[in-house]
Amino acid sequence: MARLARIAAFFLVAVAGFSPLAGAQAALLLEQPYGIYGILNPTGHNAIYFQRICTVSPVKLRRCRPGELGSVISRYEGIDGYDWVAMPLVPYLYAVERANQVPARVTRRQVVAMRDRYRETHFEAMGLDRSGGSWVPDGWTQLVGAAYQRRIYAFRFNTTPEQDDEVIARLNSEPNHSHFHMLSRNCADFARTVLDIYFPHRFHRSFFPDVGITTPKQMTDKLARYARHHPELDLKVFEIPQIPGFRHFSQQNKDVAESFLTTAYVIPITLISPYITGGLFVDYIARGRYRLIHHHPQVLGPDNLAELMEPESTPQNLRILATSGPAAATNVSESSSDAESVSPASVSSTPSAAAPVQAGASE
Repeated sequence: MARLARIAAFFLVAVAGFSPLAGAQAALLLEQPYGIYGILNPTGHNAIYFQRICTVSPVKLRRCRPGELGSVISRYEGIDGYDWVAMPLVPYLYAVERANQVPARVTRRQVVAMRDRYRETHFEAMGLDRSGGSWVPDGWTQLVGAAYQRRIYAFRFNTTPEQDDEVIARLNSEPNHSHFHMLSRNCADFARTVLDIYFPHRFHRSFFPDVGITTPKQMTDKLARYARHHPELDLKVFEIPQIPGFRHFSQQNKDVAESFLTTAYVIPITLISPYITGGLFVDYIARGRYRLIHHHPQVLGPDNLAELMEPESTPQNLRILATSGPAAATNVSESSSDAESVSPASVSSTPSAAAPVQAGASE
């Protein structure tokens, strides 16, 4: 009997080792700036997607169960006083519950209707649609429909169950109260803190580049540089394109020095102190000129979003996403006349193989 028990235990361990959740990925999301604010502050946004981490609620985490698609977590301002909020992947990108509800093209009225419907169903009960005294109005809109307002690049890397469990334990145990500060406690600082859980003592604040400010482009570059020396991370980059119609297309991410030197900010700064301009120029030349995406990355849309996950689990998760078929436009607006029934294939080009990231090259 003891021998049979040992054999059974070995079999269970082996099955667990080959289960879809035994190996998993996370992805640092580099989200482009958009609109007037994106012109004033063209650094963009960082969030992190976790294949193995799901939600009890938007502010309480747990391990994903088989068939669940993970979550996106980031730091925000104006979400009822919370520091970070976790969202399921499909609603975060497209403001709907299922991939087959994603239109290939949207109008402003459609996006407002989809966001309001999701807010009423999921946010009102716990107050996530309140600003919590913040100066940011309607901060909750940052949580749903990100792909309608900007292009997103996902830098995917391997994780272990122990690393993911540590992230869950840390975020669940620490106070989740907002102390957002643009210069010292922003979304990229949150990404830096989480990446430091996965890779201790590797991600820290740097004075060069970005004069000590943590930026999304800087954090992504640090991850790419670290992965170059650690091939076991198997870092891949994917593009999640912006769905057209809601906003003008988003702009390229810039670091601090690049933001000042390539915009009208350079004129008043030079008038105040040419030395500051010179210092920013040196910072940009020495450390700020790096290109994160050297090749055309694989394009992910609603119909192939599961390819963001680790390869062994992709067939299963593709079946989950495909329960309603490919993502054609559906009645997601107040009036069906607002929807444009276009195949999602028109949103993205034919995907090529995911491109490995190379970092540190000059533009």
